[in-house]
Amino acid sequence: MKQLLLDIQPAPPPSLENFIVGQNAEALDSLRKVVSGQSDVRFIYLWGPEGSGKTHLLQSSAMLAAKFETPLTSADDVHSYSEAEQIALFNSFNHLRENPAAGILLTTGIASPMQMGLRDDLATRLAWGLVYQLHPLSDEEKALALRTHASERGMKLPDEVVDFCLRHLRRDLPTLMATLDALDRWSLTTKKPVTVPMLRKLLQLPLNI
Repeated sequence: MKQLLLDIQPAPPPSLENFIVGQNAEALDSLRKVVSGQSDVRFIYLWGPEGSGKTHLLQSSAMLAAKFETPLTSADDVHSYSEAEQIALFNSFNHLRENPAAGILLTTGIASPMQMGLRDDLATRLAWGLVYQLHPLSDEEKALALRTHASERGMKLPDEVVDFCLRHLRRDLPTLMATLDALDRWSLTTKKPVTVPMLRKLLQLPLNI
């Protein structure tokens, strides 16, 4: 996707409230309870492909933990950890397990603990707590998220614009939302309705796309 003509404002900070749930309601509910101190669970491992929301949930859980003064240790993308980093994470896990007051541990990866080629001792530890597979949003759920976001902005969003976004733009939700925000600002500036031709012009896309 080419450079947007208009400056796109940074996306709002990740939070559990602005996470689009899709099929991940159980994981989200467990995170809320654990981080807010409503559960005795102290270890959660989230896994799924890129774009499924792992980092969003880790960052928003850290914000919520700060609010409740819950000690939180997090480790993102553990599948990419070196041998030394895996040993350090293994030691952190054992320390937290032996010292409940030290808080909770949230970790993420692209596959279940035993399927990433990690050290056996670390993989076993990660599987001891709650393990959730995160499912990416379907096209229908992304379309619903776009329409909901547009409605919250008081923006009239034609179905053909939603379809165009899902066919031709990067399909991760932050990019789709940022594009929608830029399109809304341009519509307000030009005092013209949101249309596919306006979106093409915004993105500097040729007419044959």
